Amino acid sequence: MQRDMEVLLVPFGQGAGRPGSEWGPEALVKAGLLEKLEAQGCKVNRSWVVPPAGSSVSLEKVCAGEQIGAMKHSSSVRGMNRLLAQQASAAVRRGRFPLLIGGDHSLAMGMLAGISEHYRRLGVIWLDAHADMNTEATSPSGNMHGIPLAVAMHVAELKLADIWPRAQSIDPRHLALVGARDIDPGESRLMEDLHIRCFSPQEIKHRGAANTMLEALQIAQRGTDGIHLSFDVDSLDPQYVPGTGTPVQGGLVPGEIAAAFGVLRRSGKLTSMDVVEVNPQLDQPDGRTARLAAGLVASLFNR
Repeated sequence: MQRDMEVLLVPFGQGAGRPGSEWGPEALVKAGLLEKLEAQGCKVNRSWVVPPAGSSVSLEKVCAGEQIGAMKHSSSVRGMNRLLAQQASAAVRRGRFPLLIGGDHSLAMGMLAGISEHYRRLGVIWLDAHADMNTEATSPSGNMHGIPLAVAMHVAELKLADIWPRAQSIDPRHLALVGARDIDPGESRLMEDLHIRCFSPQEIKHRGAANTMLEALQIAQRGTDGIHLSFDVDSLDPQYVPGTGTPVQGGLVPGEIAAAFGVLRRSGKLTSMDVVEVNPQLDQPDGRTARLAAGLVASLFNR
């Protein structure tokens, strides 16, 4: 994998149902993520896509956009993702590995929009407790972090090309869901209609995380020119990651994530990644969620 990295720090959480994920980038930096990456021989070029959380700069002014139906904060989410898409695209153009540090999972829309300008047949591995493919019509919550895959596959009203004009849609044949266990009815119907492969925690525990990720990797790399890994920390069981906004019982254990990441590391196939939904406001005082996430992400780049 490319070790010249563009680390995009995005302190934005308006797509989530609970406040706090906007502090995720700062928590991951404090947990030593960037130093861990450098210790593995990565060249880390960091940039704040918008000012850090707590800044006096108004996100509403920075991220102006159009309202999308009844979806919550859709104007600022769309505007934020346009800014992110621009920087993600520029990172690929410079020959770097884009690593997004969020922030809530709505940011995956901007990441996928920007990188798909260059990787026009992009495979995606979605490591998450949720399917994140509600549309504006099926979303029970109206939270934008629940629709990024529907947007990416161009089955929602909002499309990646609405965020970044040169974006390409994600082909569901090149998408693998890993760890999903809280799937809404509309998502379930869409997954069935589009024949999307979903590896539940039960299947992962039965088959082993490494074997499961090998199959997910085969799905994402068959006929594609790049692979994006989207890592939502709520894929882990809540006992390990108390600091996340939508925890779901019955998740993965750190060793399973580490084994899955080992498969991806040895393949050398990843071309971009995001890590999202770390919420320090919900974490234990020792910051265990950010520390665990930082260690797991860095392990992907072990020499």
